[in-house]
Amino acid sequence: MTTITLHDDVLDVTFTTREKIAGLVRDQQVPLASVRQIEVVPDGAAAARGIRSPGLGLPRIRLIGTWRSRTGRSLVAVHGRRPALRVTLAGERWSDLLLAVEDTDAVAARLRAAAPDSARP
Repeated sequence: MTTITLHDDVLDVTFTTREKIAGLVRDQQVPLASVRQIEVVPDGAAAARGIRSPGLGLPRIRLIGTWRSRTGRSLVAVHGRRPALRVTLAGERWSDLLLAVEDTDAVAARLRAAAPDSARP
């Protein structure tokens, strides 16, 4: 499962080896200053927007890779109808990150505490 860690002013997203192969993705580092919004979505698979390109897409089972839409590119790593964390970014390669992580609410709370004021509700 994808993990998120905070180091100084950087958000580290680490994927498992299987996720890297299936989704053609790499671990990511995003400056916390780029974070604009943090939200928990109840169904991660339903929250993915756009067309997969490239990556793995098994509807309602497993989505991992890049999703492209009119609003930009999303880095997606979700499975099933489990809750996921959506992190909206500005000025980065990805317009947002949609990730299934362990204890989504706790991770969201930690990110909100560490992110700039513009990311807080």
